[in-house]
Amino acid sequence: MKANRKPPFSARNFLAKAGAGRAVKHHTKGEVIFSQTDPADALFYIQKGKVKLTVVSNRGKQAVIAILGTGDFFGEGCLAGQLVRMASAAAMGECWLVRLEKAAAIAVVHNQPAFSELFLQYVLSRNIRIEEDLVDQLFNSSEKRLARVLLLLANFGKEGKPEPVIPKISQETLAEIVGTTRSRVSFFMNRFRKMGFIDYRHGLEVHSSLLTVVLRD
Repeated sequence: MKANRKPPFSARNFLAKAGAGRAVKHHTKGEVIFSQTDPADALFYIQKGKVKLTVVSNRGKQAVIAILGTGDFFGEGCLAGQLVRMASAAAMGECWLVRLEKAAAIAVVHNQPAFSELFLQYVLSRNIRIEEDLVDQLFNSSEKRLARVLLLLANFGKEGKPEPVIPKISQETLAEIVGTTRSRVSFFMNRFRKMGFIDYRHGLEVHSSLLTVVLRD
């Protein structure tokens, strides 16, 4: 009689449910997941929804450093020796997260190649995104940077189907991400709407035609 074999490890299945050292948590809009200077004691994975990462300077100035969505990790600094959080994380709407205790996260990275591959792929893509953001900030106009942010929020250019209707996001937040003023964001958003690149009828709907703003010289 053949012994029952365990099914192969699936990183997606692992991140779909609670287990030893990991919990699935629901967060409502605006709920703080962790704050800057909190202990860095866990890795997070977004099952569904969007999360905003912000940093506050010693002078009290706040900046949005990332908006993450379904399939993204965050809080990975704890795996590299980070003792306290360098940023704050908050839910932008209804979202479901998997919280992996630091020890459990280290164990699965070391022991499960399938998980290590998924996590490494994410870290590399995040690094590429950071480089692109830097180039964008140094060389592109505020209008192009805003167009790129809207396309990224709608998941254009990412694996899977784009989500053209993005959760409600304030113009103040967009201004923080782009690195400009709210009035400039308002001006460009009105221009995009008049040109048919975005729509407000059913939330903020982003059309693929907005790519023309990013691609033009």
